[in-house]
This record gives sequence, C-alpha cells and structure tokens, in this order.
Amino acid sequence: MKTPAYLSGPLTRFGFAAALIACVLDQASKFYLVSVFQLGARGPVRVAPFTDFVLTHNTGISYSLLQNQGPLGQGLLLAFKLVAVVVLWIWLARASSRLSALALGLIIGGALGNVVDRFTYGAVVDFVHFHINTASWNFSWYVFNLADVAIVAGVIGLLYESLVGGHAAKAP
Repeated sequence: MKTPAYLSGPLTRFGFAAALIACVLDQASKFYLVSVFQLGARGPVRVAPFTDFVLTHNTGISYSLLQNQGPLGQGLLLAFKLVAVVVLWIWLARASSRLSALALGLIIGGALGNVVDRFTYGAVVDFVHFHINTASWNFSWYVFNLADVAIVAGVIGLLYESLVGGHAAKAP
C-alpha cells in the first residue's frame, strides 16, 4: 500500500529521524533522572551556579498554562497534541529544505516526548531550572525538559528559514 502524498515527501525520512532522536533523547533523560538517579527523592540538585535539576510534573501546557487535574482536561490536551503532530507531519511532507524538515522533526519529536509523558506519568516531566540569584537581582525561568528544547529549536529553525532562508514549506 502506497503512502498518501500528503503524508510523505522527499525529506520526510530526514524529519522523522530528527523527531525520533529528539523523542528518544527526551525520554532517556527523563527515565534516567526519574528512575535511575531518582531526582524526586533527592530533591533539587545544583548542576551549575545558574542551573538546577528539580523534578516537576506539569499537567498543563507550556508555562504551566491550562492546569487541569481532571481526566477530561488531560484527554483534551492529549488529543490537541496528537492533532498538532498530524498537522506538523503533513507540513513536514511538504518541506523543501533540510532545515525545514529538521525544524519540523524537532517540534514533532518534542511534542511526542511530552505525549509519552502524559501516558507514562500522567503529566509532563520537567527538570531543568535556570535561575540567576545575586545580591541585587533574582531571576527564575520556568522548569523545562529536552522536549521543550527541541520544540523551541524547531520553532527558531522555522523562523530563520522563513525570514532569512526563504525556503520554508507553507503550513497546511
């Protein structure tokens, strides 16, 4: 059976490889920190003067928006992410540059990494906390994970491609 044209393009395999790598790295980091290193039992761990590993579970979406503990809310967020992945995949099938395919693959992989979390942990596992604390100034960034890094890197790639490269595939 042949794959429909709207699901496969010349760079789909490349984008799929990027998505797979992003998702596997994200899940491996979470598995290690939660199950092997047992970050939850250790509490915050200083990694650098401005970075800690701290275990949090985000039941909402980015920046902990739309927090909803109920199964209906979680199901709706999961369904939304899955629909977004399908739309991004269709966009990937139309990609005409490696940068666009890489960027879309990173976004898809990050989204799937967080979807796996919702099935595995009932929420997205976040663990990197950037902060700057001085005598005169305190700054604390939200806690995030490698899936979030992949998504942000993918968005930056798409922005670069559309603003500078001029080859970005049009979104479906």
